[in-house]
Amino acid sequence: MSDIFTKEKFPIPIGFTEQDVNPQAPRLFSDTYVLMYLREMSILAMAASSAALGLVTRSDVVIFHKRVLNEGVELQDKTRDLMLKQGTYVRPPYISIPDKVDFVEKQQFLAGFFGNKRAITSVEVTHLFLNVQTNSIGKVLMMGFAQIAKNEEVKQFLLRGKKISQKHMDIFRKFLTNEDLPAPMSWDSAVSDSTENVFSDKLIMFHVSAMIAAGIGNYGMAMAASPRRDLGLRYASLVPEISLYAEDGANIMIKHGWMEEPPQADDHEGLTKG
Repeated sequence: MSDIFTKEKFPIPIGFTEQDVNPQAPRLFSDTYVLMYLREMSILAMAASSAALGLVTRSDVVIFHKRVLNEGVELQDKTRDLMLKQGTYVRPPYISIPDKVDFVEKQQFLAGFFGNKRAITSVEVTHLFLNVQTNSIGKVLMMGFAQIAKNEEVKQFLLRGKKISQKHMDIFRKFLTNEDLPAPMSWDSAVSDSTENVFSDKLIMFHVSAMIAAGIGNYGMAMAASPRRDLGLRYASLVPEISLYAEDGANIMIKHGWMEEPPQADDHEGLTKG
């Protein structure tokens, strides 16, 4: 990435340095949680690089994103295979195989608030399961980060995020349990008792903000894939809450000078005013 920026005489983002990580600190998370976390990060990497490949045209940039995609797939394969081997992979719920193909015949398929609700579809189950899982991973991450954060404002932001994650997990779990389906396990015991600084508050805030953005994207996809009205509207009702939470995180980063400004379009109107 730096080579591409240098060729274009484009300023290279500062990002993070060795000052943002303390590799000598005691472990903060269990090995099982780290594997689950790496698997989630590989999914985000694959999604981001796939989206980029649909937009970029320069050959060197295309090659770069293909490399990111391939490495994301490789990491996904390694973590999944290792978790299956260890017996730590959390499998999603099973559903019965249908006898034949059916077509929707009644508007009741979309119902969700009044009258008889249909059973949730396999796609709806998948999104509910994944959103419980990602919120669980995020909750544990913020629990650990809150233990080592130095700034009190950052610490309180993380504790607030932990509560939001738990609330959303409870909502999604209820949909699954109402259908007599299992929900993913919690990872609360995955955090050690260490309070020694591992990551800088700047790195913590950046990473949490990135995961919040990914969560909003997950809810958007789940909403689009959930025709049952109560499900779709429940996702829609949760997006504003985490959007406001993300905005508060951005304000903290701006306040402390941790947010690098991305390139912007030229303000031609401003330029004409001198």
